[in-house]
Amino acid sequence: MKKIVSIIGGGPAALMCAAFLDPDKFEVTIYEKNKTLGRKFLVAGKGGFNLSHSESVINMITRYTPALFLEEALLAFDNKHLRDWLLALNIPTYIGSSKRIYPEKGIKPIEVLNSILSCLEKNKVQIKHQYNWSGWEADTLVFNSDVRVVSDLVVFALGGKSWAKTGSDGSWLETFNSQGVLVKPFQVSNCAFGVNWAQEFIEKHQGAPLKNITISCLDKCQKGEVVLTRFGLEGNAVYALSPQIRDLFNKSNKAFVFIDLKPRVSASGLLGKFKNSVCKKTTDILKNDLNMSSVQVALVKYYVSKEVFMNPTLLVEQIKNLKIDLTSCAPIQEGISTVGGIALDALDSNFELKNRKDTYCIGEMLDWDAPTGGYLLQACFSMGVALARSLNNS
Repeated sequence: MKKIVSIIGGGPAALMCAAFLDPDKFEVTIYEKNKTLGRKFLVAGKGGFNLSHSESVINMITRYTPALFLEEALLAFDNKHLRDWLLALNIPTYIGSSKRIYPEKGIKPIEVLNSILSCLEKNKVQIKHQYNWSGWEADTLVFNSDVRVVSDLVVFALGGKSWAKTGSDGSWLETFNSQGVLVKPFQVSNCAFGVNWAQEFIEKHQGAPLKNITISCLDKCQKGEVVLTRFGLEGNAVYALSPQIRDLFNKSNKAFVFIDLKPRVSASGLLGKFKNSVCKKTTDILKNDLNMSSVQVALVKYYVSKEVFMNPTLLVEQIKNLKIDLTSCAPIQEGISTVGGIALDALDSNFELKNRKDTYCIGEMLDWDAPTGGYLLQACFSMGVALARSLNNS
């Protein structure tokens, strides 16, 4: 006799779990509170549908916080496995110049979603829309306050608290907490960070990019680009430092980053350019000999004293290690993702809740972190597959 599996949530982790569960062993139903599945999945596709990253799985594993949390899941279903599986669904992919993985040009996000849904239909997965989970009555699931569902196995994939308009609003947290499940407050991740710019400075330079820099916080250093905004700093390079910056704010309510504006040239190399320059003015040396952009020069002038600016040795120190104090994280509704939710200590190695047998949690509702660039989606895909295979083999 087949076991009844209820999957609550309709995002990537839920869809992959449903797709890989053995239809000969399980009757699977997905319960989604929205009118359609995969709303956040489709929103992610609007800015370029980045499905995963092409780097080696060994390197990929290290991108996640906490380290090694997803090692087994990623090794069992990595980016290559994902590409092969999508190709079998007639969704070919390619690796872009950023080493990110995308559907072939011309394939829209909705086509990817529909191909996955076709796979679910083939596996006889039932889908029920506008079923909003509201809690338990003993071991019975309750939806919409008055609909009750009995299951042998329950998989929660309710998402975090970013992009609330897609249904990922974190409203489930207190329900789990009230049942004795260890949870952590949601915090924003992959977000902009506030800087208390002078009005005159930011009016002139808002929207300007700092390209080909490295930016660091604590023990993490990231290459890339950031953009100056009225709020502060945004862009992939600073998003990647979210765990470290958030840690500083949590410990002392203060945070800062250091920017190397010329990471490809050593301090001694920059000093040599100063000494060999035919320019008389420091600003001209920075622009002509050091090839610094106007906004880079303006940023240095903004932060250093006149005495430092006129001293090549001291100025180079600042160019290589410019400290920027941060005032806050962006509001949680403006972040790309969140941390917090179900504490990892609340789960065993198969994503089963320790205090609630036959109940599993996967995806962004767990307390883990990852940078942008395909890592978030790949983790959700891998968790869904890992859980499905574990249940298939149990």
